[in-house]
Amino acid sequence: MGLAHYKIILAYNGSAFAGYQRQAEVRTVQAELETALRKIGWQGRHVLSAGRTDAGVHARGQVVSFQLDWGHTSEDLGNALNYYLPKDMAVRAVSEVPEDFHPRYAAKRRCYRYRIFCQPVRDPLREDFAWRVWPPVAIEPMNAAAASLVGSHDFQAFGTPMKEDGITVREVFSAEWSGEKDAWHFDIAANAYLYHMVRRITFALVTIGQGQAAVSLIADSLRSGQMELTGLAPAAGLVLEEVEY
Repeated sequence: MGLAHYKIILAYNGSAFAGYQRQAEVRTVQAELETALRKIGWQGRHVLSAGRTDAGVHARGQVVSFQLDWGHTSEDLGNALNYYLPKDMAVRAVSEVPEDFHPRYAAKRRCYRYRIFCQPVRDPLREDFAWRVWPPVAIEPMNAAAASLVGSHDFQAFGTPMKEDGITVREVFSAEWSGEKDAWHFDIAANAYLYHMVRRITFALVTIGQGQAAVSLIADSLRSGQMELTGLAPAAGLVLEEVEY
């Protein structure tokens, strides 16, 4: 018995949430998780997370940690939380971690996937989890442009830091499109991201894939620190897949 530090892998359908971070008078992932924790005896002020997802963004691999006097197995803790969590959230795994573990600061790599499908008419069964785009895209120029993202760059053209005086340099380890027929997905892994960075990049790449912007747009924007396109890909297509330590 006694306090132990737990790490959980959390999945959620972000459609009905106003984002991950707890806010007054709106439904958030953090608030729902903390409510479930209190039902099993948690007395902390707030949980720690690997990062904040926007309203409508989903997660398969969000990482959250907290201290709890539990006294049962990690598997029992996962089962207890899933009993109290709403149906659009689930704990996928539970493990004990050292006391000084912080899911945000210890993270080495964060992996996101953005899904699109190319169809002229809306599809209600797909659009909660993918962006319907038309006209269709060509993958080759999208991947040629995405290759410019890899490496350490100043990404100020694609997002804003979480803090007013925050730096805008990030390191992207990989960025690639794949898929088949009318469904495609963009996988990107980086040490961290700016606010709206993945969705702005995705919008630019889709525009390139539709032949409405040059392949050089990404490289030019990284060099200049500005991007001529101002669009943002919808939140519904984005999933936080995994956080690596």
